This record gives sequence, C-alpha cells and structure tokens, in this order.
Amino acid sequence: MVREVSESCLDSLMREMIDSYCNRFYADKPDLAARRIEAIGYQVGHQLSERYTIDRPRFNDHLEAIKFICKDFWSELFKKQIDNLKTNHRGTFVLQDNKFLWLARMSIDPSSADNVNSAEDHSSPSAENIAAHAMSMHLYFPCGIIRGALSNLGIPCAVSADISNLPACSFVIRIKA
Repeated sequence: MVREVSESCLDSLMREMIDSYCNRFYADKPDLAARRIEAIGYQVGHQLSERYTIDRPRFNDHLEAIKFICKDFWSELFKKQIDNLKTNHRGTFVLQDNKFLWLARMSIDPSSADNVNSAEDHSSPSAENIAAHAMSMHLYFPCGIIRGALSNLGIPCAVSADISNLPACSFVIRIKA
C-alpha cells in the first residue's frame, strides 16, 4: 500500500516549521534557526533514503548515488525528476530544478513590502532582502533532505541552494574528501 501526504498539508507544515523556528524559537538567532531547520531535513532525508533504497544494492560510486537522488528520490518527493545535473568530476554536483515545488507557490506580502519601503529609516532591510531571507530559510530543509539522503548512502557532503529565478532552484553538492 502506497502512503502519500497531501501537498497542501506538507506546504502548511513547512510554513509552520519555518515560522516557528525563525520567529518564535530563534527569532534573534537566524543562523541557529537555519541549522535546526537543516537538521530536521537531514533526519527526514536520511530516513527516506533508507526507505527508498531498502531493496537496492549499494551504489558503486558517487555519480550513481547522485543520479539516484536526481531520478528516483526526487520523483518520490516531488513527482518529477531533477531537470538538469552538472558536475565538474571533482566532487561538485549542481542539481537544477526549474520548477521547485516548494517555491512555486511562494510570494511576498505586498503590504509588508510597502511598509518596509515607506520607512524613513534607511538602515532597515529592503523588501527584496526580506523576501530573499524568507526564501533562503525555506531552502535549508530540502538542503538537509539531500544531505541526509546522501549521508545514508555513505557520501558525506555539504549542500547549499541558490535561487536564480523563481521558482527555479539549484542545489550545489560538494562531496567531502
């Protein structure tokens, strides 16, 4: 029996988790909030990788494991494969998702942007900075998922994300030696 979770439930859970860690638990420590969100993603990725590879033989090399993440793992999570995979063949991989599901329905509240822009204090962050920060906080969780999945496959790595053009997103994986 296949168990699935509604996308709207997952979206709500993500928003609440990020809101709780950023605005309640660690409101004055955004770096700590980011680390906690990424750690939760790591645990999720580790467990999902265990579930999705239970009947598979171990991967022979890094490229096979990354291809698994791009095709099978991503398909299980987002019902689509990664759009593009690039590598420098020296331990760095770039996964490009041109319509990353968790960013596809995000937007910034125009009223809060107007309030920020109309303020006399020029030291306050701009609406673009606020939006960029909110988007980046939403990317720590999938970065953790990727890192946890690869860790479970025996590949220690660091994962970062880059938003080039919403909802496109790139995940950069750097394999640790």
